Amino acid sequence: MKPIESFEQVPVAKVHDYWNARPCNIRHSPKPVGTREYFDEVEARKYMVEYHIPGFAEFERWKGKKVLEIGCGIGTDTISFARAGAQVTAVDLTEKSLEVARQRAKVFGFEDRVRFYQANAEKLSETVPVEKYDLVYSFGVIHHTPHPEAVLEEIRKYVTPQSTLKIMVYNRWSWKVLWILFVYGKGQFWKLDRLIAEYSEAQTGCPVTYSYSRTAGRELLREHGFETTKTEVDHIFPYYIPEYVQYRYRRMWYWRLMPRFLFRALERAFGWHLCLTARPK
Repeated sequence: MKPIESFEQVPVAKVHDYWNARPCNIRHSPKPVGTREYFDEVEARKYMVEYHIPGFAEFERWKGKKVLEIGCGIGTDTISFARAGAQVTAVDLTEKSLEVARQRAKVFGFEDRVRFYQANAEKLSETVPVEKYDLVYSFGVIHHTPHPEAVLEEIRKYVTPQSTLKIMVYNRWSWKVLWILFVYGKGQFWKLDRLIAEYSEAQTGCPVTYSYSRTAGRELLREHGFETTKTEVDHIFPYYIPEYVQYRYRRMWYWRLMPRFLFRALERAFGWHLCLTARPK
C-alpha cells in the first residue's frame, strides 16, 4: 500500500472518482445493466446477503412520508422506499450511480415518487432544496466522506424534532476488521485505519473509510445534534469470495459448521454494520 494523506485531507473528488468507476453493487447481477431482470437480481442479492436492511430501514413505515436518502447508489433502497409509498429525495455524489438509479425508477414506474440530485453530502444544502423530512436515511455512506461531521451538520437543516435519522457506518470492533488486520495487515495494528480503508470494499483502495465503535458512533451523532435511540450491529459476510463473484453462494467451512443461531448471535455482537437510529436533540 502506498502511504496517502489522512482521511481529512483527501479531496472529495478522489472519493467521487473511486465510486464513479465502480458503483456499489453494480455487479450484483450478470444481466444487462438497466433492465428489469438486472434490477430484480440486484435487489434479491442485496437483501439476501444483507438481510438486516429491510428491518433497519422499515420501508413500510414511511408510506406517505418524506424520505431523504443520502448516498442512494444505484437505487435499491430508494425504490424500496418508493414502492412502500414514500416520497423520496435521493442524493449521490456520482453521476454513474445516479444514471443507473434513475433508470431503475423509470423501469419500475416510480419517477413521480423520486427526485434525484447529484451533490456532495458535506455541502448538501448548496444543491438540494432545504425542506423538512420525516426520515433521513444513509446506509454505508458518510464513513466514506472526508468529513462525516459536516454531513451531520447539513442533515440538521432537513429535520424537525419529530424526524428520524437512520445511518449505517462501519463497526470498528467487528469480525471483518479482525480479518483485515491479520489476513491483509499481518497484525500491523498501527496501520489499521489505512488497512480498513484499503480492504473495506469489493474493490480495494477506497480513499476514505472511517470506522466507529458503538460508543464512538453515538458520540458522533450526539456532538452534532442527534440523540441515538437504537444501536444495532449486524452482518458478517460468510461466503467464499471466488464463488460469490460467480453468483454461487457457498459459505466458508467454519461458518457452515456453526449453528445458525450462533452465527446470528456473532453477527449481532461483531457485525460489520453499525446501524444507528436517532432523533434530533
